[in-house]
Amino acid sequence: MSDRLADQFFDAAIGLLQRVRDEEGAAIEAAGALLADTVAAGGRLFAFGAGHSSLAAQDVVYRAGGLALMNLLAVPGVVGVDVMPATLGSALERVDGLAAAVLDSSPLRAGDALVIVSLSGRNALPVEMAMNARALGVRVIGVTSVAYATETKSRHSSGTFLKDHCDLVLDSKIAVGDAELTLDSVPAPFAPASTVVTAALLQGVVATAAGALADRGIEPPLLRSGNVDGGHEWNGRILEQYRDRIFYRS
Repeated sequence: MSDRLADQFFDAAIGLLQRVRDEEGAAIEAAGALLADTVAAGGRLFAFGAGHSSLAAQDVVYRAGGLALMNLLAVPGVVGVDVMPATLGSALERVDGLAAAVLDSSPLRAGDALVIVSLSGRNALPVEMAMNARALGVRVIGVTSVAYATETKSRHSSGTFLKDHCDLVLDSKIAVGDAELTLDSVPAPFAPASTVVTAALLQGVVATAAGALADRGIEPPLLRSGNVDGGHEWNGRILEQYRDRIFYRS
């Protein structure tokens, strides 16, 4: 039984990845171009996600094979399950005004780009993060499941979702509830695929951005693995070259 369920999950995840590849290709290209434009113009890159959505955001920060300029916009208490109790993070996502306080104390400025990851896109924090960032002149890429906007209600006072406040939206195609499998003998659906799909989406965007920079004759500021010979020296050069646009070193 366990092997069959694992196969079912893999099939579901592969199906979602194929949908994203086939249906979001133009949006991925546009998002990669936006990041490339930002890098070429001297801007900085940031990624934000709350709860498990933060996993995909963290996956593109200080990552071997990734863009060195991608910084994590961290909100204390909502980055992951390290906060105790873990339910506090979910509660903070619904607090009005928190995003404004975070942005006011962040290095984000006009000309930067911010990737906001929120599966549902319905809570106050990602909605206000996008609204306030764009008001600052920041370009916003939202990564979300558009299905939530038609099947659930917004928890923000405006009645809007993350997707309504972005320059570009990437739809992860995840069904409401984020669980791919069901069994008659199990009372709740299980096996979430949002992390797999969202992480792949963002890596596709980063790959597109690197290629777009190379096409313009600009060396993409990529990091190498520290576990290969010469990796530390390579990364030291990149980190020093772009030190004024990297914020996870201090």
